[in-house]
Amino acid sequence: MSFYNDYGRFGEQTAFLDDRGISLTYRELEQWTMRRKEDCGLRPRSLAFVLCENSVGSALGYLTFLRAEIVPLLLDRKIDRDLLDHLMEVYRPEYLYYPADTQERFGDSVRVLHEEYGYVLAEVPDAPHTVLYEELALLLTTSGSTGSPKLVRQSYKNIQSNAEAIAEYLELDEAQRPVSTLPMNYTYGLSVINSHLQVGATILLTDKTMMMKKFWDFMKEHQATSIAGVPFTYELLKKIRFFKMDLPALQYMTQAGGKLSPELHREFAQWAVEHGKKFIVMYGQTEATARMAYLPADKSLEKYGSMGIAIPGGSFSLIDADGEVINAPEQVGELVYDGDNVTLGYAQCREDLQKGDERGGRLITGDMAKRDADGFYYIVGRKKRFLKIFGNRVNLDEIDRMIKTRYEGMDCASTGVDDRMQTFITQEQYIDEVRRYLSNTTHLSESAFTVRYIEAIPKNEAGKTLYKELPV
Repeated sequence: MSFYNDYGRFGEQTAFLDDRGISLTYRELEQWTMRRKEDCGLRPRSLAFVLCENSVGSALGYLTFLRAEIVPLLLDRKIDRDLLDHLMEVYRPEYLYYPADTQERFGDSVRVLHEEYGYVLAEVPDAPHTVLYEELALLLTTSGSTGSPKLVRQSYKNIQSNAEAIAEYLELDEAQRPVSTLPMNYTYGLSVINSHLQVGATILLTDKTMMMKKFWDFMKEHQATSIAGVPFTYELLKKIRFFKMDLPALQYMTQAGGKLSPELHREFAQWAVEHGKKFIVMYGQTEATARMAYLPADKSLEKYGSMGIAIPGGSFSLIDADGEVINAPEQVGELVYDGDNVTLGYAQCREDLQKGDERGGRLITGDMAKRDADGFYYIVGRKKRFLKIFGNRVNLDEIDRMIKTRYEGMDCASTGVDDRMQTFITQEQYIDEVRRYLSNTTHLSESAFTVRYIEAIPKNEAGKTLYKELPV
């Protein structure tokens, strides 16, 4: 059964508990979502924007829309006002679901249908009701941090198959109590919710960060059994002396959202072995719903640095520059994934939401990888110019375009590694301003950005930037 249509089978088991003291059983979850669907007269195959936070109210909106066959676009509640307005104009949603304390964003432009658990459900008057593709279930942003309206279209089969696969390889059951360390509008954070709902687990929701004592108090009080994190999460955990913490309820930790350094992978894997815990590195993309690969916990230390093997129901292959399959071990090629979790394709406007499946279950990932003799995969680089900054995918070409648009006459070039972006600009007086601009625009910490002056961006005769000739 799907995790979003059959909550009642878990009865009085607690489904959600947040740091505001609000809890909800699976039976209450089923009753609430059904009532909202019926009482508010929600129209199936419509579009809804959800401004997300890690709270019971936010999760209820997401699940209500899935159950009512309304397609939610999940967005950060702190989304830039101009970007939200742009998305509203491009996609023209019929419904909005947002925290009550953000009501001023919408004012009299919407018709309120319901308010509960700190959230408002509203209807947008005069929204065009063009019926959406029947299998379209969910929309998530790709490079939303840089203002692009490009979205990933996920089907009901995509999210259900991925939830089942994750629950299987993590061996989840209703005794699990994951604590939210990632936003639910982020594909990784959402996959934690979906996979645990699949088995009737209790999900602990908080927007507190690991730098706050209240996060650890909440985690310990409610005996969280797992933590999920991107590479930056694990760098932070090391800095705050996680290895010396006493967390008897913790059973396992997962990592995705970018490649963890082999050294840090080895450290956490070693700690897990010594303390009877599990450390599981994973690999995924929004275009594959969430997860494509995992490294089994019993291989985490032996194969540190590896992204692992394909999830249940999926498969990998490597292709060369001519598209031919590479069968020999230790040869680098582009990573290709096949599975039911490969999404339908992209959308860039409302009309695209009527499109069907454009991928046919195959995703050419854009990542370069190799496979060892035991069949374990290792990411060695990216074919295109993307970085993952604290788990958020950032398009370097989009960054350069933004800077050139804002600063007339300035040339620039961005490069770097995950969590560390470096931008070269040709006007020295703007170094600090550009760094602040990148941080404010992407909503990421300034610590991720280094801006340097260079007299001229190196280019070839055709005018293309020679990134390899940029200073180290």
